[in-house]
Amino acid sequence: MQINKSAEDYLEAMLMLKEEHGYVRSIDVAGHLGVTKPSVSYATKHLRESGYITMDPDGLINLTESGMKIASTIYERHKMLTDFLISLGVDPEVAREDACKIEHDISEESFDALCRCTGYVRNDSE
Repeated sequence: MQINKSAEDYLEAMLMLKEEHGYVRSIDVAGHLGVTKPSVSYATKHLRESGYITMDPDGLINLTESGMKIASTIYERHKMLTDFLISLGVDPEVAREDACKIEHDISEESFDALCRCTGYVRNDSE
């Protein structure tokens, strides 16, 4: 299923926050992405309606299986591309910013080729 860059960013941020804190709250997503709380509310509503996340009674956000798959894919791309750019001598902050732009648009074929070229071992078994 095709989803937009913004939704991918939200799902990736949720995964990163879950790994960092063990939980995900809307306010933390807002801070991580540098967006307003109303923007997060709007996005989470659509992500819930699309079946990518659930929210428990305490307002904690959980990724569904389909949401986790998308988040993991984007996050893996982000980490690999950041490391690759840093290995080329790019400043780490610039590498992170550029990886965030590239991760959404690079084709699976090109990403696979980069992984083979760099020896990066992918987490999935595709």
